[in-house]
Amino acid sequence: MMGILSFLFIFAVIVIVHEYGHFALAKKSGILVREFAIGMGPKIFSHQGKDGTLYTIRILPFGGYVRMAGWGEDRVEIPKGSLVALSLNAEGVVTRLNLSKKELDHQAVPLQVLDYDLEEGLVIKGLLMDEEVTYSVDHDATIVEKDGTEVRIAPLDVQYQNASLLGRFLTNFAGPFNNFVLGVLAFSLLLFIQGGAPNPNTNHVRVADGGALAQAGYQNEVSLEKIGDSPIEVYTDISPAIQEATKKAKDGKVSVQVNQVTQEIQLQEMDGTYRIGVLPALDTSLMAKLTGGFTMAAAAAGQIITALRNLIFNPDLNGLGGPVAIYQASSLAARDGWTSILQLLGFLSINIGIFNLVPIPALDGGKILLNIIEAVRRKPVKRETETYLTLIGTGLMLLLMIAVTWNDIVRTFF
Repeated sequence: MMGILSFLFIFAVIVIVHEYGHFALAKKSGILVREFAIGMGPKIFSHQGKDGTLYTIRILPFGGYVRMAGWGEDRVEIPKGSLVALSLNAEGVVTRLNLSKKELDHQAVPLQVLDYDLEEGLVIKGLLMDEEVTYSVDHDATIVEKDGTEVRIAPLDVQYQNASLLGRFLTNFAGPFNNFVLGVLAFSLLLFIQGGAPNPNTNHVRVADGGALAQAGYQNEVSLEKIGDSPIEVYTDISPAIQEATKKAKDGKVSVQVNQVTQEIQLQEMDGTYRIGVLPALDTSLMAKLTGGFTMAAAAAGQIITALRNLIFNPDLNGLGGPVAIYQASSLAARDGWTSILQLLGFLSINIGIFNLVPIPALDGGKILLNIIEAVRRKPVKRETETYLTLIGTGLMLLLMIAVTWNDIVRTFF
């Protein structure tokens, strides 16, 4: 149960923070956000905000989205000849168009639609008791879609493509940027909880619970001075020293000097690698705690970029992880407590931020690339071209997600 809860917590926080970035910058740029959704699938809760945004929670706790006016394929489609219930204000102007079968207004006017313009002219024309009539539509009118979702209509002046180029660029970049901020905050909070930032520039180390040094009787913090014939001056010296020492001692039992005392210690083998069971000492200064979050975030970013580069030049699905892999990692983190959960949250948030900047049309990076192309060409890419690119990118991402998830399942259960 804790594994599921930690998975949902991590996933929800990352998605909400990412989508809030898009949401906040879209509103700053004058773009109407029609819906802010947490989760996917059928909605289980909705609230129409005074800012014109419908806030929803949906049944599947995977992902979420910000539905901006005019972004992608966000279109209002009313089939000609269909019946729509119109709510009118005192001046006879339409304030709600109901396409669903729900009766929301007993005084609504039933209209068989002949024509409409909800973007520029803001009118709807149709038959009322066999008589052709035309109604003006309020700029802030809502439309109830067939599934019962009620959102604002999208006049041209509040659509994504009519915002400034800078506004659109910042809106697209805000999601990944928020993930980077979340990563730094998660790592910083982790450092304050554990009492300091890892300090790899010394041979003072913390003894890990259950590790080789702990089983040899050491605890807390010690000075690790030598492994085999290799002196240890900084933390990064430890791994190569172990590799060198275990070449001569095939059984993993090596000579180790700790606190100026030399003794034979049996190292622990894990996945073909011997380990001594230590962690970097902590720098407990306030400055280290404040700057450590940035350092850890930068280190995580470096690992992720290296992994992406390796995937590009040496494609291997085992180098990727989907929801199943994230759930496994969340379950392991939950067993180790909040510090592990925060570390995983920070790493995954940085991961998702970087991945979303990959210039694939379905991702934020693809949209940013189109913004840059528009800035260079001094004119936007044709909307039809952008739509086709987005569909291709979405298809590729869907295939990749299916392949990664299936690979996770096979690795886990078979």
